Amino acid sequence: MSDTSTSPSGSLLLREIRQSKPFRSPTHEAGIGLIRTADLIQRNYSRFVAPHGLTIQQYNVLRILRGAGEAGLPTLEIGERMIEQTPGITRLLDRLEGKEMVRRERSAQDRRQVFCWITPSGLNLLASIDEPIDRAGSEAFAEFSEAEVRDLILQLERLRQTLNGLLQLAN
Repeated sequence: MSDTSTSPSGSLLLREIRQSKPFRSPTHEAGIGLIRTADLIQRNYSRFVAPHGLTIQQYNVLRILRGAGEAGLPTLEIGERMIEQTPGITRLLDRLEGKEMVRRERSAQDRRQVFCWITPSGLNLLASIDEPIDRAGSEAFAEFSEAEVRDLILQLERLRQTLNGLLQLAN
């Protein structure tokens, strides 16, 4: 197959990753562009959680548990709700429990199940970084109109649906 990328040789992504050859296809460039963009978004948010000794994944766990409220959630369900899937949910919870941001209890009905709750100190930490995180998101999309943001959301939903279907077929 020939090298037929529609990307101009001077594309910003090519320059950012210092790649001299054009992408194999527009879909290849789009995929690499999404990975690069997701990394930048994650690093942008990390600026606000890292000073508090948190990783983005730990921040995500705290957000999930805050949303669960007083009912809490079983460990496995937290893992299923993670934005970025990780096999190490127990280790994430261990670290958060060590920081006294999460508490865990074994279920009385099913001893195999462990329920988790966010602690008051975890809630306080989230409250202190909610506004900076919201501002970081707004700043990241400052060059987009509201219609463009809504269109991007729809396009990303379509892509995730396709990818989820492909991954289900592969398993």
